[in-house]
Amino acid sequence: MTATEPDGPPPEPRPEGPHDDDSLTELGYRPELKRTLGNFHTFAAGISYISILTGTFQLFYFGVAHGGPAYWWSWPMVFTGQLMVALCFAELAGRYPVAGSVYNWSKLLGGPHVGWLGGWMMMTASMVSLAAVALAYQVTLPQISAWFQVIGDGSTGTERAANAVLLGSVLVLFTTLVNGFGVKLMARINSAGVAIELIATVVLILLLAAHITRGPSVTLDTFGRGQGESLGYLGAFLTASLASAYVMYGFDTASSLGEESLDPGRNAPRAILRALVASFALGGLILLFALMAVPNLHDSRLAVDGLQFVVLSSLGHGVGLMVLWCVVVAITVCALAVHTAGIRLMFAMARDNNLPGGSRLARVHPRFQTPLLPAILIGVVAVAILVLNINQPQIFSVVTSIAIIMIYFAYLMVTLPMLVRRLRGQWRPAEGRFSLGRLGLPVNALAVVWGTAMTVNLAWPRAQVYNATGPQHWYLRWGAVLFVGAVALGGFTYYWFVQRARTGVLAEHAAATTP
Repeated sequence: MTATEPDGPPPEPRPEGPHDDDSLTELGYRPELKRTLGNFHTFAAGISYISILTGTFQLFYFGVAHGGPAYWWSWPMVFTGQLMVALCFAELAGRYPVAGSVYNWSKLLGGPHVGWLGGWMMMTASMVSLAAVALAYQVTLPQISAWFQVIGDGSTGTERAANAVLLGSVLVLFTTLVNGFGVKLMARINSAGVAIELIATVVLILLLAAHITRGPSVTLDTFGRGQGESLGYLGAFLTASLASAYVMYGFDTASSLGEESLDPGRNAPRAILRALVASFALGGLILLFALMAVPNLHDSRLAVDGLQFVVLSSLGHGVGLMVLWCVVVAITVCALAVHTAGIRLMFAMARDNNLPGGSRLARVHPRFQTPLLPAILIGVVAVAILVLNINQPQIFSVVTSIAIIMIYFAYLMVTLPMLVRRLRGQWRPAEGRFSLGRLGLPVNALAVVWGTAMTVNLAWPRAQVYNATGPQHWYLRWGAVLFVGAVALGGFTYYWFVQRARTGVLAEHAAATTP
């Protein structure tokens, strides 16, 4: 065909201003992933990663058990802190909406060494997070039917942990298959699941509101949890706040799908902020109305079975089961989003030859238009993490805590270098895109302070989190610090002595140079 022969209808003229692939070219990459995702798809990816129903139903019991109903105030506290981070990310997403957003942002702002460490921590956290989210099946499915308690009758913590591994492995297999068949299938399933989750969330809020038995002053009841704490109720509250900190993260996923999205420079920042704000508003109402609606606030099952107990006891068995099935849908799409984000991050690091076997990991399958090997590898590692913890009754809190610590740390690898750049006058948001303007410096500073404080809070060696059952051992209480430290130090040592000399955009992924 010659250049003068038409091939279908003429292309629409491109609008003035930044184009979809400009940020890729600036970073030295050529476009490879197919752009098929619209505005709702990117929003759905962010909100399904946060997953209101998954997080609240998985960890409500933890918050009440350690902080009483007053733990509710940790929800707006965590939202405020994470909003500072999300605002910084929105500015970055407007300028660089690329795959593996946290990795590429930390590399751009802090240099290749900081970028590698941020990417490594986020990638490892994604695999641990996938395992942690998959464990949420155990919190819900056996309460729907005893049939889902395949191993034993669930009367012991060991049986519940083993069954959680089995159910979680089935879920990881599903997310691996869906992601392996490409982003279009993933986006369809994810968007449908998010639509169901949002509708179910609104219906649940209305149902709980219709069954209120006490006023909002219940959120001032501490249940006397501060007794015996060195910091009084503040110590109990900081422990209970982990239940909220475990939920409101992952909003960067909207930008990590930027290379597969339409007009990502405009859509990604909006999706990041909308996902976080919607999750805060809806999740906060669920938690508040649940505390106001539970028939017996002092029932011991509230601190064991959590929101599942509230739903079944307040709304009745039939309606309660319908809500719990919606929670299962939410858990499924949350795991799908976590897996998807991990794939994009591994792909981003691999095309910079920053991982062993980078060329193979960064290969985009010609038919499915997705990095296939990372999808399989992340799934295998997530199942391996589950299997290693098969006989650990405290598997839920330990695995979840470790995953979140690494994510908060990876976020710091973005916000801290960004703050340094602002102080030096070296950061400029994209023209015509989302910008914080004069608020950029104070918001960025608050994001760094918040991220540092919450990382310390998450990693604090609390026996009730890291050694809740069995004999007390120092290495279990310090397990999170030891594990995260080993991952960071071991990974960076490998990078410094082996991978660092090989780093650079692989030729097959590099942008074409103009002679």
